[in-house]
Amino acid sequence: MPSPPRAVILLSGGLDSATCLALARQQGFECHAMTVAYGQRHVAEIAAARRVASALGAHEYRLAQVELGQFGGSALTDHGIAVPEGSGCDDLKSSGIPVTYVPARNTVMLSMALAWAETLGASDIFIGVNAVDYSGYPDCRPEFIAAFQAMACLATKAGVEGRPLFIHAPLIELSKAEIILQGVALGVDYGLTVSCYQADDTGQACGHCDACRLRRAGFLAANIADPTRYRISP
Repeated sequence: MPSPPRAVILLSGGLDSATCLALARQQGFECHAMTVAYGQRHVAEIAAARRVASALGAHEYRLAQVELGQFGGSALTDHGIAVPEGSGCDDLKSSGIPVTYVPARNTVMLSMALAWAETLGASDIFIGVNAVDYSGYPDCRPEFIAAFQAMACLATKAGVEGRPLFIHAPLIELSKAEIILQGVALGVDYGLTVSCYQADDTGQACGHCDACRLRRAGFLAANIADPTRYRISP
C-alpha cells in the first residue's frame, strides 16, 4: 500500500493546535508535530505539546528554537509588560491589537514548518489560527494564511518545481465551542493542553487572562466540563 502523505503540524500545546493535530490524523496524514520555543514566558505549553503529540499519535515530534524574546514587544515574551486580565469576554471585542500579540510569531513559525516540510517531502502544513473567537491578531486572518501559502509556492524548490505547498487553517472560521466539540468527537483530551498566558511550571492556569477566559467560555458554550487545572478558582 502507498505511504500516507506527510504533514507538519504546528503544535503549541494549546487547545486549538491539539485539535489541528487530531484533524490532520483523521484526514490520513502522517503527522510530524513541531513546537517552537520562541522565548515565551509560559513554557508549560511546551511540556503540554509533548504530551499531546504522544497522546494523539504523532509520527515524529520536534522542538525548534528561535529567540523572539530578544526583541520584546509582547506581554508573552517581555516580563516588563503585564498580561491583561479581566472579568469577562465582552471586553475582548475591543478594537486594537492586544499586547499579547508577538511580532512576526506566526510568520516565523510557519517559515520553520515550511523548512521542515520541504526536507520531509511534505506538501501540507497545519496551523491552529483562529479569527473568530479572538480579536486583533493580524497573523491569524485568512488573508495572512493565503499570502503565506502564495509566498511558500514562490520561495521553495518544491513550489517552483510544480509541487505546491498548502497551508491548512481548519479552525480559522470556527468558534471556540465549535473547535472543542470537534476535538472531543476526535478523541482529544483537553486536560493535556495548556492555554493560559501565565501558567505556572506545572501547567496550572491563572483563570483570568484572555486565553483562560476564552477557553472557559468555549467549554461553557459547548456544554462540556472544563478540564483545565486552575491555581485559583476563576
